Amino acid sequence: MGNNHSLVGSKIKGLRETKNISVEEVAERSGLSVEQVVSIENDQNLPSLGPLIKIARALGVRLGTFMDDNDALGPIICRAADREKDSSISFSNGAVDARKHMEYHPLAQQKADRHMEPFVIDINPEDAHEFQLSAHEGEEFIYVMQGEVEVVYGKETYTLNEGDSIFYDSIVKHHVHGAPGKSAKILAVVYIPF
Repeated sequence: MGNNHSLVGSKIKGLRETKNISVEEVAERSGLSVEQVVSIENDQNLPSLGPLIKIARALGVRLGTFMDDNDALGPIICRAADREKDSSISFSNGAVDARKHMEYHPLAQQKADRHMEPFVIDINPEDAHEFQLSAHEGEEFIYVMQGEVEVVYGKETYTLNEGDSIFYDSIVKHHVHGAPGKSAKILAVVYIPF
């Protein structure tokens, strides 16, 4: 089952303590509030990849460090059958309501020193119109496997259907979510320069 869900926050906390960095320092370096950092460390709230990427940079580690089980240098094969029952990481999609979820299935958890983070993401339907846009370094590629997705990018909103894809620079404020009331499944690859 999704046993990794609760690990992300405690891994961040462990890394921070090992490096002897205070919560305040992480907040200052990442531009997040102390409350945000604390709630992420306590696994109360995993807002989205954006803040996690900022925390990773503040700690001087790769984003993958928070998600890895063990490291391998060879190719990583992720079978569809394993993906369903394997670890997934849930994020609340709108910062407002933690019940509306996106479930992330990481596809490269064992790959050491990776710069790309590939995920299959299950997006549950929601009606919220308030989205917390995030911006961070890197690039993102999204391919819609099922359903309908909206991507807010800067001032524009793009609607993507099954088979559509989008590639963008993550430094522009963005948010990905299902079209109103619709669920979706996407392949997302996030590239983060380190």
